[in-house]
Amino acid sequence: MSEITTPVPRPGILDITPYVPGESEAAGSGPVIKLSANETPLGPSPKARAAYGDMNTLERYPDGQASALRQAIADSYGLNVDRIVCGAGSDELLGLLAQGYLGPGDEAIYTEHGFLVYRIAILANGATPVVARETDNHADVDAILAKVTAKTKIVFLANPNNPTGTYLPFDELQRLRGGLPDQVILVLDAAYAEYVRRNDYEAGLELVATTSNTVMTRTFSKVYGLAALRIGWCYAPGAIADVLNRIRGPFNVSAPAIAAAVAALGDVAHLEKAIAHNDRWIEWLSAKLEGLGLDVTPSVANFLLIHFPDDAGLTAADADKALSAEGILLRRVVGYGFPNALRMSVGTEDENHKVISALEAFMSKNGDAS
Repeated sequence: MSEITTPVPRPGILDITPYVPGESEAAGSGPVIKLSANETPLGPSPKARAAYGDMNTLERYPDGQASALRQAIADSYGLNVDRIVCGAGSDELLGLLAQGYLGPGDEAIYTEHGFLVYRIAILANGATPVVARETDNHADVDAILAKVTAKTKIVFLANPNNPTGTYLPFDELQRLRGGLPDQVILVLDAAYAEYVRRNDYEAGLELVATTSNTVMTRTFSKVYGLAALRIGWCYAPGAIADVLNRIRGPFNVSAPAIAAAVAALGDVAHLEKAIAHNDRWIEWLSAKLEGLGLDVTPSVANFLLIHFPDDAGLTAADADKALSAEGILLRRVVGYGFPNALRMSVGTEDENHKVISALEAFMSKNGDAS
């Protein structure tokens, strides 16, 4: 009797470590404070909720071109609608870029603490991931350029970066683009762009408009609060947009998602409220955490990377266990190269106070014990 064999996936697939999202449930039956996924504490615009609820033609296929959403994005940002491609979250668009431009023998670069989806997308298409070091938890243009070879086809750069919350100013982005060969696509993942309040920041629209080899991706999952609907978009040169449209699914964005996203874009007051909330509380949280003796990486996004002491009883793993016991969920970031840190999303006023109180008790109790 012959030995039973199973189908063999193509090279690279089994090298992928599956993506593990932030936890949503804690032990016990009490209420959970979930600050593990960088979601907005204000939720989506009421207008977006209403538009989603008004969809009563679920038996119909959505507009395969997402025309209304693309036009709303174009109107909001003053863009050429033909160069906008929508997807099921920006994750899908990142994967499509890899699918369209990477294959065996190619290389793609990302930074050492960059978004884990980049590595997955690269390996899934048979290419080789190349990691460029960061400096003080910031992307380093010179380190990225030093990794470029004749095999390099894409550079993925999250700006701001997750999980550090750091960013590259526009002049550094220009220097990076200018130093890359023409055949290399620079993908600027600007998922948290709406939160950034720095005069030297630019999400990527100008580079896309002035070069033929830069793509910017955006999402409705963060400040717009539509993570459950999976909606993303990118702005790309015409030739790259054409490639993405050839390989994406024909109905990759659902009709309720399109309706909700269009309404969310139109509710500027809710957007500004969400940004103002973040501006207030990220500064407050940073000050309180540092007051507890914890190091915090300065962030321009809606989350903070908190570094814990190496002392027994005071590590990130210890803190995570203690917080989880109280129904507070932050994000372990071991897979991102931070074994002794937790990432905390900005929460509601009440949630932020409860996290600080819990960490204050944790540091006091365990610090005294050590």
